[in-house]
Amino acid sequence: ASTQTSKSVAERGGVNPCDTKDPGFGLYDKWTRGIDMGQLIMPQSKRFARGGQFDVMFHFHGHEAARKGFITVMDGAVLVGIDLGLGSGPYETSFDAPDAFARLVTSVERAVEKKTGKPAKARRIGLSAWSAGYGAVQKILGQKYGKERVDSVVLLDGLHCGYQGQSVNALQIKAFTEFAKQAAAGEKLMFVSQSSISPPGYASTTETANFLIHEVGGTPKASSGAGPLGLELISRYTRGNFHVRGFSGNDKMDHCAQLGLYADVLKIHIKPRWNTPRVTAP
Repeated sequence: ASTQTSKSVAERGGVNPCDTKDPGFGLYDKWTRGIDMGQLIMPQSKRFARGGQFDVMFHFHGHEAARKGFITVMDGAVLVGIDLGLGSGPYETSFDAPDAFARLVTSVERAVEKKTGKPAKARRIGLSAWSAGYGAVQKILGQKYGKERVDSVVLLDGLHCGYQGQSVNALQIKAFTEFAKQAAAGEKLMFVSQSSISPPGYASTTETANFLIHEVGGTPKASSGAGPLGLELISRYTRGNFHVRGFSGNDKMDHCAQLGLYADVLKIHIKPRWNTPRVTAP
């Protein structure tokens, strides 16, 4: 019961997590299309693909909110934003084909080549998702190309599945479990956050996050502390490069507030790991 809380905008410092201030695009150009799916932002400078290589994060669901966090931290990587509507179904369907994600990466490489005027290849590849966007990540991680090429995964209050009897359906989230084990071993990086929202008829992000922790041989630890946009930390777990953070809150604004974690995750985990060459002026 103590986790089933909600805060007003006033209690969140006067900020509505579902409608935060827009910081603009910083060192980045505005969104452009011309790739297989979604849109992307690239640094204004043409010198970001050092040695013909660049780093790229693919974000699924809530691309504008993700962009707000991304541009405040990142200064050389590319961000691809993909929004396909409500529910995880459209995200899963869009990556059913085994070559769908590989084709998307290739189309981003072509866009970078067009921008820089030189051949370019993706070096580090990351996947991030909020809410229903996990459906795309699930499909990509379950395929050969995704298993080989994806280095980092960030899930912000967005890992759900069905039940098998009274338990989480382990088969449905097998791809995430396998990736979590690789991250715990230091081979990959994975950050998972969960609110305390309890959805009807399927596993909550609390249940799935705790399941992943259990599968790597751990137990979530009670914790406390203030998070962004009014979030309140209640649990945490870290093993190797596998990180889970749990928060109280059971309303829409708590769900939106999870996107406020994105900038810190990029700053603390992704940026040091990738060490993307920094660019400044165009």
